[in-house]
Amino acid sequence: MELQRLYSYTRKALDEYSMIQEGDKIAIGVSGGKDSLTLLYALAGLRRFYPKQFDITAISVDLGFGIQDFTEIHRLCDSLAIPLHIVPTEINRIVFGERKESNPCSLCAKMRKGALNEKARELGCNKIAYAHHKDDIIDTMLLSLIYEGRFHSFAPVTYLDRMELYVIRPLMFISETEIIGFKNKMNLPVAKNPCPADGHTKREYVKQLITQINSDNPGVKERMFSAVLNSKIKGFENRILNPRIKSAAEDK
Repeated sequence: MELQRLYSYTRKALDEYSMIQEGDKIAIGVSGGKDSLTLLYALAGLRRFYPKQFDITAISVDLGFGIQDFTEIHRLCDSLAIPLHIVPTEINRIVFGERKESNPCSLCAKMRKGALNEKARELGCNKIAYAHHKDDIIDTMLLSLIYEGRFHSFAPVTYLDRMELYVIRPLMFISETEIIGFKNKMNLPVAKNPCPADGHTKREYVKQLITQINSDNPGVKERMFSAVLNSKIKGFENRILNPRIKSAAEDK
C-alpha cells in the first residue's frame, strides 16, 4: 500500500464518522506492532493538511516482560515529530505470575487499556486512536456471533464516559493485507509481541476460520464488512456518506 492510499482511506474514516474535531489532542496507542506503527504514519501525515487542526502524542504500555525494546519506536516517533510516552506496568506479574490466568487476554486487555487511558488523561488528551483495521471489525463481529449470540462489533467512535475520552479507529477501512504491504514497503520497525498467549486465542481461531470461509467463497469478507457498515450496531448508523458535500453546505 502506498502512503497516499493510506492517507486516503484514513481520511475517509475521519470524515465519514466525524472522528476529529478542531483542537483535538489525540493519544495513539502504540504496541510496536504493524497496525499501530501504520497509524502513526497515517495521523502524522494527515496532521499537516487535514482541515481541522489536531495534535497527537504516542503512548506505549510496557507490559513488564522485561524484553520490550522501545528504541526503534522512539526513533520512528522522533522522525515523525510525535512525542512518545512509555507507561511502566506490572501486567505480566499480575496476569501470568500471581493469577496464572488460563485465558489471560481479557484481563490483560482491560489492564492495558486502563493504563493507556489514565496516561492519556494525564497528558490532557480528549481522544485515543486505536489501530483496529477492517479485519479486526470483521473478526469481532464473528466472535460476537459465535460466542455471544449477537450481531455486534466495536464502533468507529466510542465514548468512555467514566474517563471522559473518545476512542476513534481511523484504520477501519484498511485491510490487514494492505497494512502488511505498507509495513514491508516502509520497513517499519515492528516489535514482536512478548505475550506468551499470542497466537493461541479465540480471535486467532476466528481469523483462521474467516480465511477458510473466504477461500471457499471469495468476497465473503467484504460482504461481512458491508453487513456491519449497513447494520444498526451502535456507532455505525452515524455514517456520513458524502461528508465533504455536507461540510460545504454547512459553510454557506
